[in-house]
Amino acid sequence: MQMIAGFESQYRAALAMLHQTIERCPDELWNSGDHPRTYWRIAYHALYYTHLYLAPTLEEFIPWEKNVDHARILWDDDETGIPPADLLYSQQDLLDYCTFIEQNLTNFLANIDFNAPTSGFSWYRIPKFEHQLVNIRHIGIHIGQLQELIYAKGIDLDWVSKR
Repeated sequence: MQMIAGFESQYRAALAMLHQTIERCPDELWNSGDHPRTYWRIAYHALYYTHLYLAPTLEEFIPWEKNVDHARILWDDDETGIPPADLLYSQQDLLDYCTFIEQNLTNFLANIDFNAPTSGFSWYRIPKFEHQLVNIRHIGIHIGQLQELIYAKGIDLDWVSKR
């Protein structure tokens, strides 16, 4: 139980920091960046994959109700092709998605078998425990990307060590 509590605390801290990067993003920055790596798309990508990898398996994943699948793509060499450049989500949309993940986090973690020998995702050939560590690292990387863009606009963000 202590392990799951630790994961929950760190996910909540990461989601709180991601929430800040979305909430404090100035309007002119929201859709900026070289397509497909616009600010909003990086934030959506971080939320989408955090949510996805909190599912026990790919087959058990239930996408967010406003999911547009190609919105998660950050590379122009994705197997599905380069996504359209349309602005798909407002800041409020992504704040809502972040809140949805936060509100369901306890249940998501309760459904994970941390002792499973596989991640539940064919492209990650690692045990589930390690996959959850990768997921937390992944969200942190994208929080860092977004923070640097915000800092360049003179906006400070708070460090959240645990929740």
